[in-house]
Amino acid sequence: MPEELKPAMAQNFIHDFIDEDIAQGGRFQGMQVHTRFPPEPNGYLHIGHCKALIIDFGTAEKYGGLCNLRMDDTNPTKEDVEYVEAIKEDIHWLGFDWGDRFYFASDYFDKMYEYAVELIKKGLAYVCELTPEEFRAHRGDVGTPATSPYRDRPVEESLDLFERMKNGEFENGRMTLRAKIDLASGNFNMRDPVIYRINHMHHHRQGDKWCIYPMYDFAHPLEDALEGITHSLCSLEFEDHRPLYDWVIQNCPVPAKPRQIEFARLGINYTVMSKRKLRQLVEEGRVSGWDDPRMPTLCGLRRRGYTPASIRNFSERNGVAKAASTVEFGFLEHCLREDLNETARRVMAVLRPVRLTVTNYPEGQSETFTVENNPNRPEDGAREITFSRTLYIESDDFLETPVPKYKRLYPGGPECRLKGAYLITCTGCVKDADGNVTEVLCTYDPDSRGGESADGRKVKGATIHWVDAATAVDAEVRLYDNLFADPEPDGGDKNFLDCLNPASLEVLTGAKVEAGLAGAQAPASFQFMRQGYFCVDSRDSRPGQLVFNRSVSLKDSFKF
Repeated sequence: MPEELKPAMAQNFIHDFIDEDIAQGGRFQGMQVHTRFPPEPNGYLHIGHCKALIIDFGTAEKYGGLCNLRMDDTNPTKEDVEYVEAIKEDIHWLGFDWGDRFYFASDYFDKMYEYAVELIKKGLAYVCELTPEEFRAHRGDVGTPATSPYRDRPVEESLDLFERMKNGEFENGRMTLRAKIDLASGNFNMRDPVIYRINHMHHHRQGDKWCIYPMYDFAHPLEDALEGITHSLCSLEFEDHRPLYDWVIQNCPVPAKPRQIEFARLGINYTVMSKRKLRQLVEEGRVSGWDDPRMPTLCGLRRRGYTPASIRNFSERNGVAKAASTVEFGFLEHCLREDLNETARRVMAVLRPVRLTVTNYPEGQSETFTVENNPNRPEDGAREITFSRTLYIESDDFLETPVPKYKRLYPGGPECRLKGAYLITCTGCVKDADGNVTEVLCTYDPDSRGGESADGRKVKGATIHWVDAATAVDAEVRLYDNLFADPEPDGGDKNFLDCLNPASLEVLTGAKVEAGLAGAQAPASFQFMRQGYFCVDSRDSRPGQLVFNRSVSLKDSFKF
């Protein structure tokens, strides 16, 4: 993304903490700010991840620091290289880069094992043989400490068992390694949490080398410390885990001591943010894929026509807070509309066409008109469009019997303006055997070229967009709406699948667009006059088979 389009990151409470840390006498005085973005490669990034991504990379950018990209692949169950590549593509698309600092959590498995052995030797970890059911039964409650009959197991015995766990001698769930902290802690995360478990499963990068895997609460602080991270910026659900994060850092001989700071996640109405639920939509075929334009994934938003600038502005203007909140989807649309209004080229497209015949225009004659591409950007120049006796207009721009206040075309109705061309007056229509209107008839004023009358008379009818039937290009147009009809599909006891919007996609075939769009390619975006903003579909559109997706309507209902 060009530097001039990147929104400046506003000061927030995270930056206040960082300012203290790097100031004279601060814990990171004289050090370069170093953050990281650690997605789990078990799905595609969505707009919720985008907030964390922008905070992590944007904070490093603000302080002239560094941000690592690290794949959190400590859990081998659903990780895939497909997601790794997609995550990298999304981050680059938003305009961020990690340089040569691309890591996998699994790269540190050997070192993590060493740290775990060190904790056992210090008497700060032990092998526990409680089954998952027994573990829950021994967990205790607010007034009752947790217990484990294995807590005082001799160090040498735990070391032996932990090595045998690593060597594959025990089945899944047979044993765990637990940190020895405080069984009576009011923070249940500190009640001797599990830091390693047995999982005989193939890892997408490590293969079958390991059958024990570190828990995230143990792995995360070690990864940060090994990479020299100064500020580990996390979503708010990790706030109660921070004492454990700090305990791991304090008790393992790591080369750095990062600081964890938490912020509230992003919630958007009419949307689900759970990767599990998004995966279910894909696997059950309720959407066309992770990049379906109705999905909140970054690849879906990109395919729908959202721009990096619109998403970064959306994130920046929502701010960074400690309190969770839900943002209107309409605000995301507002940010896109703002961006495309400045940058998108204006063109004419007729989505539900009906033929318009200008009966007093000479048959076989054609002429060209010059129209501007974008009134907001004179530097975008102008283009030529053709005009002839037969045109296409929107079918709802004609009514044989008008409703009150209807100011478009109807027999005997007011004079209307064809955008950039001539003034016309409707004289009638032609119908098929079933009574359907197949052709609208009109006459034009030859002295009104450019759409203005020679005598200065006032035009009382509407301005109508059109395309020349002789040069128009066929296109498929997809009109998207919210994937969910309920503003809170995740709320209460609802089944989110019951909240799906059956009208979230309408496909129009046989639309007619200007001839100049014949070679349009993704990711080009246009304003279809009077219709909305549309982009070329990146998956299905090709020369001779144009497909356009509606990114957002022209009408902005969002109120600040």
